[in-house]
Amino acid sequence: MSAKTLFEKVWEQHQVVPESADTPAVLYIDLHLVHEVTSPQAFSVLRSQNLKVRRPERVLATMDHSTPTDPDEVFGRVPIKVESAARQVKEFEKNCKEFGIELMGLGSEYRGIVHVIGPELGATQPGKTIVCGDSHTATHGAFGALAFGIGTTEVGHVLATQCLLQRRPKTLAIEVTGKLRPGVTAKDLILAIIGEIGVSGGTGYVIEYRGSAIEALSMEERMTVCNMSIEAGARAGMIAPDETTFAYLRGRRFAPQGKAWDEAVARWRELKTDPGAKFDRVVTIDADKLEPMISYGTHPGMVVPITGTVPDIANDPVHAKALNYMGLQGGEAMVGKPIQVVFIGSCTNGRLSDLELAAGVLKGHKVAGGVRMLVVPGSQQVKREAERLGLDKIFTEAGAEWRESGCSMCIGMNGDTAGRGQYAVSTSNRNFEGRQGAGARTLLASPATAAAAAIAGKIADPRAFLPH
Repeated sequence: MSAKTLFEKVWEQHQVVPESADTPAVLYIDLHLVHEVTSPQAFSVLRSQNLKVRRPERVLATMDHSTPTDPDEVFGRVPIKVESAARQVKEFEKNCKEFGIELMGLGSEYRGIVHVIGPELGATQPGKTIVCGDSHTATHGAFGALAFGIGTTEVGHVLATQCLLQRRPKTLAIEVTGKLRPGVTAKDLILAIIGEIGVSGGTGYVIEYRGSAIEALSMEERMTVCNMSIEAGARAGMIAPDETTFAYLRGRRFAPQGKAWDEAVARWRELKTDPGAKFDRVVTIDADKLEPMISYGTHPGMVVPITGTVPDIANDPVHAKALNYMGLQGGEAMVGKPIQVVFIGSCTNGRLSDLELAAGVLKGHKVAGGVRMLVVPGSQQVKREAERLGLDKIFTEAGAEWRESGCSMCIGMNGDTAGRGQYAVSTSNRNFEGRQGAGARTLLASPATAAAAAIAGKIADPRAFLPH
């Protein structure tokens, strides 16, 4: 038997029909995550074709993208202000009820960002194939799952058949050696990786993150890394499951219990790349050399160390256009640049450990005058636990806004936006033009860097604010 990579093992276990020169493979899907934005058209197609959802018990639904984070809107004390969001919420409730799908609705204690609640409920498990009409589905690969985003038409295909047509990607190993230094986070690591390989460096590949620095990460940190695989152009990102994975999943709502748990763990232990298995490409990153990172442009590959300067690149119209939009110049230092908005949240950095990191920096400080800081937990469970630990008090006493869970300012389609020309230090995953509001200028960073900027009122090195 030939040695296989983690990806190859999961792919082959789910391949119903192999691909040919003329046709993609048919891949079985274990878990389908759906939300209110990319599903309405798919349900309409099912209805028009008189089709049912093939396996409703393998579908998990939540509201996150367009839902408000204002408590009064969430709990119905006032109407949802964004009309399109109100329509999507109502339509999604109707569709899930009609097709027999469990929905974490606006009032559910389990509701949250789809890529946060899947793991925290234990629905995300090693070896599964997981899809969602959202590009950051790669998050779930942190558990050794093959997880990727799909389009609206494909959402309909999976609802109707529980299968998907897919061409087999190539394999890319990113070996991260050494150890992250104090003040350098998983978000800094993935930004550095994207900066190294570029936003198309992973195109056509599934990435497996490997090495001592990856093995040392917590599950939440691993999710941050895998989450942004799509920003490097990759189809998915994966990390082999280990004792850290099993400890995280044990006892969660949808995780196996009793004897089934022991049997599952025995299977999951086999989900690692065999010695001698070959990758199509290998990239090595030295974690010891990394610093806190921040973006300066209009895609996630435009990043520099926090102490660095904006690259001065001649005869590059794409680079010039990005700097013009961002109001920056080549050679300009990033530290000291005034900012107006700080956003902590999203499926990249809206988990409990992210909030703890930000609160650790912010504790005992105040948000600078003229700066709006929005803190949005990734789920209602994260919100409750943060409040139990008193993190909400740290944020509000510093002058930040503490909200209900949702995608919030990451995507700017739910009422949470930055203003035109404002600089927003954001823990989200995309800094495209207009992503966080028309004309808004997004600077991607870690929760620690975002909190430091909120205190300083300008881009600041988070290492100066970390507890000693």
